[in-house]
Amino acid sequence: MANDANPPAAAEGTGRGRGRRPADEVRADVLRTVGDLLLAEGIGDLTFERVARAAGVSKTTLYKWWPSRGALCLDGYFHAVENTLAFPDTGDIRVDLLAQLRAFAQVMTRTPGGRVLAELIGASQTDQDLATAYRRLYSSQRRRLAGERLLRAQELGQIRPGTDVQILVDQLWGAVYHRLLIPDEPVTDEFVVGLVGNLLDGVGPG
Repeated sequence: MANDANPPAAAEGTGRGRGRRPADEVRADVLRTVGDLLLAEGIGDLTFERVARAAGVSKTTLYKWWPSRGALCLDGYFHAVENTLAFPDTGDIRVDLLAQLRAFAQVMTRTPGGRVLAELIGASQTDQDLATAYRRLYSSQRRRLAGERLLRAQELGQIRPGTDVQILVDQLWGAVYHRLLIPDEPVTDEFVVGLVGNLLDGVGPG
Protein backbone atom coordinates (compact mmCIF):
# COMPACT_ATOMS: atom_id res chain seq x y z
CA MET A 1 0.00 0.00 0.00
CA ALA A 2 1.25 3.46 -0.81
CA ASN A 3 2.44 5.69 1.97
CA ASP A 4 -0.37 8.00 3.12
CA ALA A 5 2.14 10.74 3.81
CA ASN A 6 3.31 10.79 0.19
CA PRO A 7 0.27 10.69 -2.10
CA PRO A 8 0.63 11.43 -5.80
CA ALA A 9 1.09 15.12 -6.48
CA ALA A 10 -2.19 15.41 -8.35
CA ALA A 11 -5.18 13.30 -9.23
CA GLU A 12 -7.10 13.22 -12.43
CA GLY A 13 -10.31 15.10 -12.99
CA THR A 14 -13.73 13.73 -12.23
CA GLY A 15 -17.03 13.66 -13.98
CA ARG A 16 -18.33 16.35 -11.63
CA GLY A 17 -17.08 19.26 -13.68
CA ARG A 18 -14.56 20.33 -11.06
CA GLY A 19 -11.40 19.82 -13.09
CA ARG A 20 -8.25 18.43 -11.53
CA ARG A 21 -8.37 18.27 -7.77
CA PRO A 22 -5.62 18.02 -5.15
CA ALA A 23 -4.70 14.43 -4.27
CA ASP A 24 -5.69 14.79 -0.63
CA GLU A 25 -9.18 15.95 -1.64
CA VAL A 26 -9.57 13.04 -4.04
CA ARG A 27 -8.38 10.59 -1.40
CA ALA A 28 -10.78 11.99 1.18
CA ASP A 29 -13.69 11.64 -1.26
CA VAL A 30 -12.74 8.04 -2.00
CA LEU A 31 -12.45 7.11 1.68
CA ARG A 32 -15.76 8.78 2.48
CA THR A 33 -17.41 6.94 -0.41
CA VAL A 34 -15.97 3.58 0.63
CA GLY A 35 -16.90 4.11 4.28
CA ASP A 36 -20.49 5.01 3.38
CA LEU A 37 -20.85 1.98 1.11
CA LEU A 38 -19.35 -0.39 3.67
CA LEU A 39 -21.50 0.74 6.56
CA ALA A 40 -24.61 0.61 4.38
CA GLU A 41 -24.00 -2.66 2.55
CA GLY A 42 -20.88 -4.51 3.72
CA ILE A 43 -17.99 -5.53 1.49
CA GLY A 44 -19.73 -8.07 -0.75
CA ASP A 45 -20.57 -5.81 -3.70
CA LEU A 46 -17.84 -3.22 -3.20
CA THR A 47 -15.50 -3.23 -6.20
CA PHE A 48 -12.88 -0.87 -7.60
CA GLU A 49 -15.20 -0.18 -10.51
CA ARG A 50 -18.07 0.82 -8.24
CA VAL A 51 -15.91 3.02 -6.02
CA ALA A 52 -14.33 4.68 -9.06
CA ARG A 53 -17.76 5.59 -10.43
CA ALA A 54 -19.14 6.78 -7.10
CA ALA A 55 -16.07 8.86 -6.21
CA GLY A 56 -15.52 10.21 -9.72
CA VAL A 57 -12.01 8.80 -10.24
CA SER A 58 -10.48 6.07 -12.37
CA LYS A 59 -9.37 2.65 -11.21
CA THR A 60 -5.81 3.70 -12.03
CA THR A 61 -6.06 6.44 -9.42
CA LEU A 62 -7.35 3.98 -6.85
CA TYR A 63 -4.55 1.50 -7.52
CA LYS A 64 -1.99 4.23 -6.84
CA TRP A 65 -2.98 4.08 -3.18
CA TRP A 66 -4.59 0.67 -2.62
CA PRO A 67 -3.16 -2.55 -4.08
CA SER A 68 -6.28 -4.62 -3.44
CA ARG A 69 -9.98 -4.32 -2.76
CA GLY A 70 -9.41 -5.49 0.80
CA ALA A 71 -6.87 -2.78 1.49
CA LEU A 72 -9.24 -0.17 0.06
CA CYS A 73 -12.12 -1.48 2.18
CA LEU A 74 -10.09 -1.44 5.36
CA ASP A 75 -8.85 2.12 4.82
CA GLY A 76 -12.40 3.30 4.17
CA TYR A 77 -13.69 1.45 7.21
CA PHE A 78 -11.01 2.86 9.50
CA HIS A 79 -11.79 6.42 8.44
CA ALA A 80 -15.53 5.82 8.84
CA VAL A 81 -15.21 4.75 12.49
CA GLU A 82 -12.09 6.69 13.54
CA ASN A 83 -13.87 9.55 15.31
CA THR A 84 -16.39 7.29 17.01
CA LEU A 85 -13.64 5.10 18.44
CA ALA A 86 -11.41 7.94 19.65
CA PHE A 87 -9.95 7.31 23.10
CA PRO A 88 -10.97 9.85 25.78
CA ASP A 89 -8.69 11.06 28.55
CA THR A 90 -10.60 12.49 31.50
CA GLY A 91 -7.91 11.53 34.00
CA ASP A 92 -9.98 8.61 35.32
CA ILE A 93 -8.95 5.37 33.63
CA ARG A 94 -12.09 3.48 34.69
CA VAL A 95 -14.35 6.13 33.18
CA ASP A 96 -12.30 6.27 29.99
CA LEU A 97 -12.10 2.51 29.50
CA LEU A 98 -15.85 2.21 29.95
CA ALA A 99 -16.49 5.06 27.50
CA GLN A 100 -14.18 3.64 24.82
CA LEU A 101 -15.32 0.04 25.16
CA ARG A 102 -18.96 1.13 25.10
CA ALA A 103 -18.35 3.15 21.93
CA PHE A 104 -16.56 0.17 20.39
CA ALA A 105 -19.36 -2.21 21.37
CA GLN A 106 -21.95 0.23 20.00
CA VAL A 107 -20.25 0.32 16.59
CA MET A 108 -19.71 -3.44 16.56
CA THR A 109 -23.20 -4.51 17.62
CA ARG A 110 -25.62 -1.73 16.62
CA THR A 111 -24.24 -0.62 13.27
CA PRO A 112 -23.06 -2.55 10.19
CA GLY A 113 -19.50 -1.82 11.40
CA GLY A 114 -19.25 -5.06 13.35
CA ARG A 115 -20.24 -7.19 10.38
CA VAL A 116 -17.86 -5.27 8.13
CA LEU A 117 -14.94 -5.71 10.52
CA ALA A 118 -15.65 -9.44 10.88
CA GLU A 119 -15.73 -9.74 7.08
CA LEU A 120 -12.44 -7.86 6.77
CA ILE A 121 -10.76 -10.03 9.42
CA GLY A 122 -11.99 -13.13 7.61
CA ALA A 123 -10.82 -11.89 4.21
CA SER A 124 -7.41 -10.98 5.61
CA GLN A 125 -6.67 -14.66 6.15
CA THR A 126 -6.24 -15.12 2.39
CA ASP A 127 -5.41 -11.55 1.28
CA GLN A 128 -1.87 -10.62 2.29
CA ASP A 129 -2.31 -6.98 1.24
CA LEU A 130 -5.37 -6.76 3.46
CA ALA A 131 -3.60 -8.49 6.35
CA THR A 132 -0.75 -5.98 6.12
CA ALA A 133 -3.16 -3.06 5.88
CA TYR A 134 -5.19 -4.38 8.82
CA ARG A 135 -2.13 -4.37 11.06
CA ARG A 136 -0.86 -1.00 9.84
CA LEU A 137 -4.08 0.96 9.55
CA TYR A 138 -6.31 -0.57 12.17
CA SER A 139 -5.04 -2.99 14.80
CA SER A 140 -1.68 -1.32 15.44
CA GLN A 141 -3.34 2.11 15.67
CA ARG A 142 -6.06 0.90 18.05
CA ARG A 143 -3.44 -0.89 20.17
CA ARG A 144 -1.20 2.19 20.25
CA LEU A 145 -3.99 4.52 21.39
CA ALA A 146 -5.14 2.15 24.12
CA GLY A 147 -1.57 1.49 25.26
CA GLU A 148 -0.77 5.20 25.49
CA ARG A 149 -3.88 5.85 27.59
CA LEU A 150 -3.09 2.95 29.93
CA LEU A 151 0.51 4.13 30.33
CA ARG A 152 -0.72 7.57 31.38
CA ALA A 153 -2.95 5.90 33.95
CA GLN A 154 0.03 3.89 35.16
CA GLU A 155 2.07 7.08 35.56
CA LEU A 156 -0.76 8.51 37.68
CA GLY A 157 -0.76 5.47 39.94
CA GLN A 158 -4.09 4.13 38.68
CA ILE A 159 -2.47 0.91 37.41
CA ARG A 160 0.12 -1.09 39.34
CA PRO A 161 3.75 -0.35 38.34
CA GLY A 162 5.33 -3.05 36.23
CA THR A 163 2.05 -4.12 34.65
CA ASP A 164 2.38 -4.83 30.93
CA VAL A 165 -0.26 -2.53 29.47
CA GLN A 166 -0.24 -4.36 26.13
CA ILE A 167 -1.51 -7.45 27.92
CA LEU A 168 -4.29 -5.31 29.39
CA VAL A 169 -5.20 -4.24 25.83
CA ASP A 170 -5.48 -7.91 24.85
CA GLN A 171 -7.55 -8.74 27.91
CA LEU A 172 -10.08 -5.99 27.25
CA TRP A 173 -10.44 -5.63 23.49
CA GLY A 174 -9.49 -9.25 22.81
CA ALA A 175 -12.46 -10.37 24.89
CA VAL A 176 -14.80 -8.18 22.84
CA TYR A 177 -13.37 -9.45 19.55
CA HIS A 178 -13.79 -13.02 20.77
CA ARG A 179 -17.50 -12.51 21.39
CA LEU A 180 -17.89 -10.75 18.05
CA LEU A 181 -16.16 -13.46 16.03
CA ILE A 182 -17.45 -16.44 18.04
CA PRO A 183 -20.90 -15.19 19.09
CA ASP A 184 -21.74 -17.76 21.74
CA GLU A 185 -22.38 -14.87 24.12
CA PRO A 186 -23.49 -11.30 23.31
CA VAL A 187 -21.50 -8.11 23.73
CA THR A 188 -23.65 -6.30 26.28
CA ASP A 189 -23.11 -3.30 28.51
CA GLU A 190 -23.01 -5.65 31.49
CA PHE A 191 -20.20 -7.53 29.78
CA VAL A 192 -18.23 -4.32 29.20
CA VAL A 193 -18.68 -3.18 32.79
CA GLY A 194 -17.63 -6.62 34.03
CA LEU A 195 -14.49 -6.60 31.88
CA VAL A 196 -13.33 -3.26 33.24
CA GLY A 197 -14.30 -4.14 36.80
CA ASN A 198 -12.50 -7.48 36.77
CA LEU A 199 -9.41 -5.86 35.31
CA LEU A 200 -9.14 -2.89 37.66
CA ASP A 201 -10.51 -4.51 40.83
CA GLY A 202 -8.97 -7.95 40.42
CA VAL A 203 -10.69 -11.28 40.89
CA GLY A 204 -8.80 -12.67 43.84
CA PRO A 205 -10.42 -12.95 47.28
CA GLY A 206 -10.39 -9.91 49.57
